[in-house]
Amino acid sequence: MAAAFLIGDDGSGSDGPRPLTADEASRLAMTRFRNYQAQGRAVTITVPGTAGELTVTASVDYRRKVGYGVVHGTGRARSSDGLIRWTPTSVRVRPMADAPAHAPASPPGPGWHERPLLSSGSALDTSLSIALGLGGDRPDNAELLAQNGAAWWGRERVDGRRLDIMAGPSSPDRSGTAGNVRYWIDSQGTMYRVRVSVESQPEPVVIDFGTHPYVPVKPLPTATGGR
Repeated sequence: MAAAFLIGDDGSGSDGPRPLTADEASRLAMTRFRNYQAQGRAVTITVPGTAGELTVTASVDYRRKVGYGVVHGTGRARSSDGLIRWTPTSVRVRPMADAPAHAPASPPGPGWHERPLLSSGSALDTSLSIALGLGGDRPDNAELLAQNGAAWWGRERVDGRRLDIMAGPSSPDRSGTAGNVRYWIDSQGTMYRVRVSVESQPEPVVIDFGTHPYVPVKPLPTATGGR
């Protein structure tokens, strides 16, 4: 699976953990493919930090592996606020003193700054990478998920939806993460929440799906050199 994390009891009153049933393993195996089938999803990424929380309200295109949105800081300086666009290898930011609640559908041209996406040492970059990794062009192997420690943890209502909470298998090769991923998945295998524990952060990263309308990710104006 795409990412891994470790968290404590989520307060859902679950009876887990227990091994997945065949149906649950099938839905977990399909969940990243569902995002790919959808082309893209609207996401809200909540990133913890000792200096304050960052919230990324964005759209992620799972076919092109690119995300675009707006960053807001809570309980911290607003120097991080602004537009953001990222791929598996790079991050472009456009600082804004009064960042809007949602990014404009057509990205503005000037003012972007590009840097490499860090593979470790940045809770934000790890979160962005994980969000991109939550889509895949084929289903995962349901039998291998069960064999490698995937489990059912309980059920919880999120925005009126009754969702199963499933822990994915261990992924020791994922830089910046530790433990298991937990997915909140509906009866069709569509994911609505993911939580990931990032190294050096006391609280997990939370990625919520469908929190706002999905807006297709458009290329940056040619002058910025973006795609």
